Amino acid sequence: MPRLAVYALIVCVLAVAAAVVSFVQGNWLGIVWVLLAGLASNMAWYYLKRGKQAKRDERDGARNSVTG
Repeated sequence: MPRLAVYALIVCVLAVAAAVVSFVQGNWLGIVWVLLAGLASNMAWYYLKRGKQAKRDERDGARNSVTG
């Protein structure tokens, strides 16, 4: 798993925890934490897909250079 995807996933989990704590305390600032969690999850998904594609391209490039 790419490092940036891991970091984004950690931020997402922490933002969800902060949102839960905020809402339990009756603070509507939790909405900001929910938005941050959504952004972080999208970033994690993007970096995960980008890392998989880079591995696939690297593997296909190596295969083509050997046979080509």
